[in-house]
Amino acid sequence: MIRNESKPSIAAVKELMGANHDKLRAIVQDLLQEMLEGEMTEALGAGRSERSEGRIGYRSGHYNRTLITRVGKLELRVPQDRDGRFSTELFERYQRSEQALVASLAEMYVQGVSTRKVKAITEELCGHSFSASTISAINKRLDESLTAFARRRLDEPFAYLIIDAKYEKVRQAGVVRSCAVLVALGVDWEGRRQILAVERANRESRSSWKGVLVGLRDRGLHGVEYVVADDHAGLRAVREVLPDAWFQRCYVHFLRNALDHLPRKADDDCLQELRWIYDRRALSEARSDLAAWLRKWSPRYPKLTGWAEETIEETFTFYRLPRQHHKHMKSTNMLERFNEEIKRRTIVLRIFPNEDSCLRLIPALAVETHENWLEANRYLNMNDLKEMKKADIRQAA
Repeated sequence: MIRNESKPSIAAVKELMGANHDKLRAIVQDLLQEMLEGEMTEALGAGRSERSEGRIGYRSGHYNRTLITRVGKLELRVPQDRDGRFSTELFERYQRSEQALVASLAEMYVQGVSTRKVKAITEELCGHSFSASTISAINKRLDESLTAFARRRLDEPFAYLIIDAKYEKVRQAGVVRSCAVLVALGVDWEGRRQILAVERANRESRSSWKGVLVGLRDRGLHGVEYVVADDHAGLRAVREVLPDAWFQRCYVHFLRNALDHLPRKADDDCLQELRWIYDRRALSEARSDLAAWLRKWSPRYPKLTGWAEETIEETFTFYRLPRQHHKHMKSTNMLERFNEEIKRRTIVLRIFPNEDSCLRLIPALAVETHENWLEANRYLNMNDLKEMKKADIRQAA
């Protein structure tokens, strides 16, 4: 447990916000040290010199361990117990994504595609320069763990599947190209979020998405009732691989697509009123509002209203779900937030030096997020969906 006196003071936080790297490094080092001591206390069932009936071991000094982070090199003292049973997950989890970021920066420098600024950042992060052999060793360790994560069996069933792509700039043969990173998230029947796949493709095509989905199925993906995706042609592969699942077209993407059917100087109220339809509690209410919207705007924007009337039903599938799931499952926003977190962590790179570094850093961040999600409280209460499923089975019988 972190003691109050070890937490950053207001003054320390102000210095942190002012980019005082020495102070930031000291704060992070103190916090991580307290985390290590807290882990040991929890493992032994008692604090240092504490008398406790539940104690299951005793401390036996410390050993020194260096942790490389983006705030510099941290020197930590890792507690030990007499029986040698204590093991911390702090280093493995934290350094997986940090090493991937550092390795990508270092590759930029070694390959000669970086600027002096990148070199300075790399040395500031790690306290020293990198050789090609050092980068190779870091990458080998990372690749082994990331490959194991990407190939793991999906034994439990997943009720919900959310898929979308994000684009990254990658240097290929001296040319900077925009490459798609295809991401699949799942929500299992216990309501926990998990990252199921992160794969790179040259573009979002039907064949590339079909490959991702077939790969998930081969790894054991089953039980999918409902899929959320954009209307991109590649995502129609869902219908081929998961034909029995309900398909929800992301309503946020749908509203963005609506702009293509409006003149440049369109009335903002038109799209705002279309947006409000998705706040209705039931499908009957949404369809009633849609009819009113069509009557109001058809004379002025016939191209938009004709397109909407023909395609909007796919954005109403979420009304099949329990009402408390609507706000979470009517769009790909869950995945969009994950993509924003990736962008926040990768913005320092701007351009990946090669495809391998792209498929090393983003999956490393995905693993970190995946583990945090599993440890958090469940994302959705699935009891109502389970009851709906049972009712459907009884009705079919």
